[in-house]
Amino acid sequence: MLDILAKNPIEFIIIAALLVAAISIHEFSHALAADHLGDPTPRIAGRLTLNPKAHLDPLGTVLLFLFGFGWGKPVPFDPFNLREPRRDAALISFVGPLSNLIMAITSAIILRFTTILPSLTLSVFISDILSMFIYFNVLLAIFNLIPVHPLDGFKVVAGILPHKYYSDWLELERYGMIFLIMLIFPFMGSSAITTIISPIVRFIISLLLPAKIGGVI
Repeated sequence: MLDILAKNPIEFIIIAALLVAAISIHEFSHALAADHLGDPTPRIAGRLTLNPKAHLDPLGTVLLFLFGFGWGKPVPFDPFNLREPRRDAALISFVGPLSNLIMAITSAIILRFTTILPSLTLSVFISDILSMFIYFNVLLAIFNLIPVHPLDGFKVVAGILPHKYYSDWLELERYGMIFLIMLIFPFMGSSAITTIISPIVRFIISLLLPAKIGGVI
C-alpha cells in the first residue's frame, strides 16, 4: 500500500476510500444485527451508522493500509440483552463478513450486466473501481472469518462448537492478539495469514469477476 502512495497518490486515495467503505459497511452490519436481535448497545454507542468515523480502529486501519488487511473498531454488544447469547453473538459476528460478501456479489452482478448489455457499458475507470471494491470486500470477509480473537471468526466458531468445548475455546481469547500478530508477521518474506487466505480469496474472485475484468486484480 505504501508503495502505491509513493507511485500514485490518487490511486492510493481511491483504494483507501474503498477500504474505508468496506469496513464501515462491515461494522454497521454488526451494529444492525445486534440492534435487530434486541441489544440497543450499538445504537447507544453511536455505531448504528455508516459514518466511517464511528467504525475505524486505529491499529486495524494502519494494518489495512500497510498490509492490505485489517479490521474496524469492534462493535460493543451486551450478551445479557440477547435472547440466545451464544447463538446471537455468533450471528452478530457472522453478519459483518456476510455483508462484505453481499457487497462483492452485488458489485459483480453490476459488472456482469455491463458486459452483457452494451448500452450499460461502464468506463474502464469505473469498472476498475468496482473490481477493486469486489476484491477488498472479499478479502475483508475472509480475513475476518479467521477463528482468532479479535476477528469475527472466533465468535462464529464459539457459536457452533459443541457445548462441552465452549469454555475451553473462550480461554483462547486472551491469546488472540499474540496469535494474530504471529499470523500477520512476514516470516521469510511472507506471512502465514497471506498463505492461508490468498487461495480462498482468489477462488471467490474467479467466480465473481468475468475473465477480462479479473485481470484488473
